[in-house]
Formats: sequence, C-alpha cells, structure tokens
Amino acid sequence: MSKNAGVRTLILLRHGQTEWNAADRMQGQIDTDLTELGRGQAKEAARELHSRNAIAIHSSDLRRARDTAQALGDSTGLPVVLDQRLRETSLGIWEGLTHIDVDRDYPGARVAWRMDATYTPPGGESKLQVGARALPLVHELYRERADWPGRTIFLVAHGGLIAALTAALLDLPPQNWPILGGLANTSWVQLSAHGPSFERPGWRLDVWNAAAKVAPDVL
Repeated sequence: MSKNAGVRTLILLRHGQTEWNAADRMQGQIDTDLTELGRGQAKEAARELHSRNAIAIHSSDLRRARDTAQALGDSTGLPVVLDQRLRETSLGIWEGLTHIDVDRDYPGARVAWRMDATYTPPGGESKLQVGARALPLVHELYRERADWPGRTIFLVAHGGLIAALTAALLDLPPQNWPILGGLANTSWVQLSAHGPSFERPGWRLDVWNAAAKVAPDVL
C-alpha cells in the first residue's frame, strides 16, 4: 500500500488569462472571458494535471474559471460541477476599475487591502469573508467523498479565492493571511490532508503558485 493511501490531495487551479488580467483591471465577480492565450494556458495546465488520479472537478461558475475547468474535464473525462461559493472576491465599486484608477481615487486602499485580511473594499467582501464562503465546500467534500483518500479533487477558481481558502484551510491567524501572495494565470496550489478525522484534517501546504510550461501571464 502507498504511504499516501490515506492522504486527501486538493489542487486549487486559477483560471487562464483574460483581457482584464492583461490590462490590470479589477474583475472581482464581473463575468469575463478567457483570451486566446488564456485558452491555451488552460489546455496546457490540463495536460500537466490530468494524471493526478482525480475523482472530481468543482469550479466557480464564472466563465473564465468554468472554461478553464472544462479543459481539465475534457482531459480527465470528469464532469465539471459548478459552485457559486468558488467565485472571486466581490470588489464592490472597484470592479471594472484599473489598478491606476483605484490608486488615484482611493489612495492607499489597495495596499491596505493586500495587507489586512479584514479590509473590505467599498461594497465588497473581505478576504476573511471569502475564505468563510468557500470553506464549507471543502468540508462537504471531506464528509461526502469516501473515495477521496489517496486521490485528488480539483477546485478551479480565482486568485483571491484560492489564497483566502488556502489560509482558511491552514487555519492561519488573520494577520498572517498576507503571506500568501498572488497567483499567476493557470498556476495552482496543492494541499494535502494527513489528519485522522474531519475534526483533525491536518492540512499541509505542499505547493504554491506552480505553473505549467506555457508562460503564465503575458508573452
């Protein structure tokens, strides 16, 4: 028996590039499409990840994540299950603005947002709220997927969501959440649960911001 037979592996994959990524525009929950490069990134990530002995793919229902997840589904033969809890952070009135716009209209706000997990953009969500929104999905999978030990589940989502969910799974104190930096397009995070039970899952961070062979953001 493999030494990892009882380990639950969770891979969190960020979506491919969008035009808004390329323009440094704040997307939040605005439903944008992948660029041609982004579609290529999704296929390359799927080729890289298809051999991970996966049993399920869950995705944000926003198109950029859903289409990235579908490339993985086509590669693995698994269906893609959509879940609104995996949507990106709501950025409120910042959505649609460029980084330059936000820095001009709200001086210092983006720095505060990056450095403080409790900071809430006007009309949006804090990182703590995003982690709390997504965490129940992983709890449900832990309880319901008896076939998970020794295998992999994919969650396809967004950079802010992935960082927040990772911090929540690792039970990091809020002041330490900023240590998890940004993710490149179609890069991924791998966590593994080594603990004895749902109450003591023993999550570990194995990989942060891994990437397939294609250039992750811009060429």
